[in-house]
Amino acid sequence: MGASRIVIENCAVATVDAEDTEYASGHVVVAGNRVESVGPGPAPDSLTDVVRRVDGTGHLLTPGLVNTHHHFYQWITRGLATDHNLFDWLVALYPTWARIDEPMVRAAAGGSLAMMVRGGVTTATDHHYVYPRGAGDLSGAVIGAAAETGVRFTLARGSMDRGASDGGLPPDFAVETLDEAIAATAETVDRYHDASPGAMTQIAVAPCSPFSISTELLKQGAELARAKGVRLHTHGSETVEEEQFCKELFGMGPTDYFESTGWLGSDVWMAHCVHMSDADIAAFARSGTGVAHCPSSNARLGAGIARVPDMLAAGVPVGLGVDGTASNESGELHTELRNALLVNRLGAHREAALSARQALRLGTYGGAQVLGRARDIGSIEAGKLADLVLWRMDTLAHSSIADPVAALVLGAPAPVTLSLVDGRVVVEDGRLTRVDEDSVARAARAQAQRLARLAADA
Repeated sequence: MGASRIVIENCAVATVDAEDTEYASGHVVVAGNRVESVGPGPAPDSLTDVVRRVDGTGHLLTPGLVNTHHHFYQWITRGLATDHNLFDWLVALYPTWARIDEPMVRAAAGGSLAMMVRGGVTTATDHHYVYPRGAGDLSGAVIGAAAETGVRFTLARGSMDRGASDGGLPPDFAVETLDEAIAATAETVDRYHDASPGAMTQIAVAPCSPFSISTELLKQGAELARAKGVRLHTHGSETVEEEQFCKELFGMGPTDYFESTGWLGSDVWMAHCVHMSDADIAAFARSGTGVAHCPSSNARLGAGIARVPDMLAAGVPVGLGVDGTASNESGELHTELRNALLVNRLGAHREAALSARQALRLGTYGGAQVLGRARDIGSIEAGKLADLVLWRMDTLAHSSIADPVAALVLGAPAPVTLSLVDGRVVVEDGRLTRVDEDSVARAARAQAQRLARLAADA
């Protein structure tokens, strides 16, 4: 007896493969945790071991969305500092964030993950970099929440060692020492990283940003990542203030600074990359360095418009990121498809900046590229992991849009009828199957209130 099969048929299919193959009415067969076949028309009647046959009439099937940048803990500090730029926003919120602990992080991660997964995310990334002393096992809390939700997950184990007394933005009590950060990151990689192609949990080395870390932490972080064979992640070129900070402190702009510390390469991806010169983009393209584009957060903080069309034209790998929910309160990635297209059309390329299909590629295959997992996820092709989303397109919100991809990207957020991760159902008829959404909401609300009280009493 072979692997159990799930058949999804009679739906539009956007494979996001190299040729952007699409079927107006097609099918996908899942065997175990892999896509067995994809093609036009209904699936063959002769298939055996079919445990479920889904009629996708009125739906669009796409690869699962891949989120390349987030800060889950911020779920419990949403709606604060709503009229600040990045530096002022960080200064306002760091004292609160420095009081997080394990129960808070677990609840916040649960909320962040639930919101993303119910909206089509099948691979999530969390850049967690705040590790207060005595706060408990924060990395374990995040990884545990991801496993419970059923999502494929990368923890970018962050760190900060440049406090206010050393010219950084975070208060001194919110940072680790260099040795502590490197040792804790190494331990996290050793304990949790799975290098196998079908891995559900992977770890990246991820010092936070130039204005909160030392040069030595960047250098040692890169050495650690490459010694252990994991990827590298950080924030880069997010604001004009960051560029000024780097020039004043290091005598060069962010990209040159990152290159001087070993932080350009095909194993590196950076969040934001809003203020990039032609030379910066060329350096990313030459080295294969990836970008996590976060349009909503960039707009929320007034950071600017990233040059995504120019990056793509140069061959830079680009994916999408929610970013932390204290700067993107919706916490959803499928809305970033629309916002990436619209925001970039406000830039120099105007209506030619991005198409609907390019936006979908950013949120799927582009994200897989950025995470180094394009061989296994990001498109619907035989042999790839069965991370799939079936979007309902026949409701009032989308029923008069003939092109289902345009409807998904430009229309209102589409309901998710079915979402599979590794061939397992994680969303059914718009509801999570692995966790109770109401319980997640209550836990997050309670921990948000607890954190607010601690911050007020400090």
